[in-house]
Amino acid sequence: MAAYSLPPKQPKSTFKIVRRIVIFLAIVALYVWTFLGIDIDWGRAFERMVNNFSRVIPKLFQPDWSATSEVAAKIWETILIAFAGSLMAAVLAIPLGFLAAQNMTRSKILTTIGKWILSAVRAFPDIILAILFVVAVGPNAFAGVLAIAIGSTGMLGKLYSEVIESIDMQVIEAMEANGANKIQILFYGVIPQIVPEFLSYAIYRFEVDIRASSILGIVGAGGIGTMIIFASSNRNWNEMGLILLAIIIVVTVIDFLSARIRRKIV
Repeated sequence: MAAYSLPPKQPKSTFKIVRRIVIFLAIVALYVWTFLGIDIDWGRAFERMVNNFSRVIPKLFQPDWSATSEVAAKIWETILIAFAGSLMAAVLAIPLGFLAAQNMTRSKILTTIGKWILSAVRAFPDIILAILFVVAVGPNAFAGVLAIAIGSTGMLGKLYSEVIESIDMQVIEAMEANGANKIQILFYGVIPQIVPEFLSYAIYRFEVDIRASSILGIVGAGGIGTMIIFASSNRNWNEMGLILLAIIIVVTVIDFLSARIRRKIV
């Protein structure tokens, strides 16, 4: 039996070793400077944290079951906000994804414009968008839907454009060589390649939007977040415990179901 020998290890560069040490020391110095620059009485902060935890945490594990119907209604509203927002984003992101895909527009100007639009939309956190839409349309669930839709459009549009750019262009070229027009190429050459991944990304984004829509109510955009802000303001930790339990159950179930759906699609 032939003996196999591993290639000799190359000697480590002194420059690389020194560079790693310098980077490590710089990171440690940055953390030390950050914590020293924060004017906090750590002893008092730790004492308050222990006292609050000993007072609040036990109540979270004793949910107020009398609020079950109200929590269920708000959780259902949260799911509907996430679903409506995700559906709108999945539709709006399609033309933006095609616009930002280099192999579809074949124009650097149009592609750059598409990418700039998607980057500009992604720059705003969902909570900021929710505040803007609450001011624009009032404190209601529709503001949450718009915030989720606009926030998700930027991310889905970017993912869609990457999917479009990764399609097999030989199929497109073969159809063009056989005299297919643009509509035929789109429906028979492009869409069959992108639909599975488009659906997978849209479903995954719905998972993310469920979590995001849970806190939008804090700024008046509807959903379970409204109950969270009222429960915390009133120090009703028993009701907060029920709210957190409901959010955990809903998110876990939706994650499980969406993961199975995405596996079957892809």
